[in-house]
Amino acid sequence: MTTAEPAVHGAAGPAGHPLRGPAAGQRALRDVLGRYATGVAVVTTRHLGRPAGVTVNSFTSVSLDPPLVLWCLSATSGSRTAFTRAEHFAVNVLGAGQRDLCTRFTRPGDRFAGLPVDTGPHGLPLLPGAVAVLLCRRTSVLPAGDHLLLLGAVTDHAMSPGPALLFADGGYHAGPG
Repeated sequence: MTTAEPAVHGAAGPAGHPLRGPAAGQRALRDVLGRYATGVAVVTTRHLGRPAGVTVNSFTSVSLDPPLVLWCLSATSGSRTAFTRAEHFAVNVLGAGQRDLCTRFTRPGDRFAGLPVDTGPHGLPLLPGAVAVLLCRRTSVLPAGDHLLLLGAVTDHAMSPGPALLFADGGYHAGPG
């Protein structure tokens, strides 16, 4: 099969495993997507004077010229209004030892309670110990299935030494660093 040919359900995929279509269900698709290792980040913003933050692993660079990044937010997220209305956001790439921050920003409630944070430009909360930070101006919000795609122009960035926190095959791992 060439890349121009459509996939045929029941045909062989990698190592002879059968290709499966939508009927296999969301769990099967999730398992396949989970084979792709991703970094873990907490995206933060400030809206109406209050900090907001969410854990994401759907973050990617889009362009170097101009510098653009993209991340995805669940359309049902309680932080949806903050991120779709705020003009700026920060992507805090978590270090390998920051699984606690990853978990903190997936739970309901005040995710910033008791957490010492620095305040960056535009009042953006910057998380301690992040191995990389990108400050962005939101340029677009696009609906995409059950998520929103948020595109941002990078205005500032910094990095620190150390391995990043990775997520693959349903678990957390330390990246090279």
